[in-house]
Amino acid sequence: MGAGTAAVLVHGLYHRPEHFAPVADGLRAKGIDVVVPELHRGSLAADTAAVQAAVDASREPPLLLGHSYGGSVITGVRGACRLVYLAAFVPDVGESAAALGGASARLREAIVPAAGPEGTTVLHPGLAAEVLYGDCSEPLAARAVGLLRPQAPGCGRGIPAHHSWKRTPSTYVVCAGDRAIDPVLQRRLAARCTEVREWRTGHAPFVSRPALLVDLVSELIAGVSPRP
Repeated sequence: MGAGTAAVLVHGLYHRPEHFAPVADGLRAKGIDVVVPELHRGSLAADTAAVQAAVDASREPPLLLGHSYGGSVITGVRGACRLVYLAAFVPDVGESAAALGGASARLREAIVPAAGPEGTTVLHPGLAAEVLYGDCSEPLAARAVGLLRPQAPGCGRGIPAHHSWKRTPSTYVVCAGDRAIDPVLQRRLAARCTEVREWRTGHAPFVSRPALLVDLVSELIAGVSPRP
């Protein structure tokens, strides 16, 4: 199945579609149709269903990119022409993001209780800026932290119903400067994918270096052979 001209971008825990706005705008400027579904549906199964609906509504099989927890989501979605795991979890049968190692100790320190339903959490703003956006300028980090939202419990413990990376070509992007998900874990998960790239970025290159993602997605959609 060849690549088309569409991409679905899937954010991670605590994040919003707005975090991907610079990437989405850059891809649209290149003529690529982009959808960024809102997650926070209360469970991995519900988040996966929301992304599956976006894929099913696409006029052609889209490229599907998942960041962090978004990797668990795209793993359970059918119908993509290619999967891209960005510092993301790649669960196998019976595995969840939490079981694979989950958040780093530094990210766990940033998670604090929030008002709302029992178990809801938020990220401490100062710690989130350091852990998630440590390679961003101060204004970029402040904007990204301001967009973060509360997170319902349990999503990271969800287990995908099936595993599309076993049948669909996939690219893993290791973020070597990541403080939220250990790059050592990322490299281990990357071995499950068809090809691997490694960038010297933090956890959120869609904030710090959006042009990198625009170029990568454009390259993969165009069907350019992977660089050695």
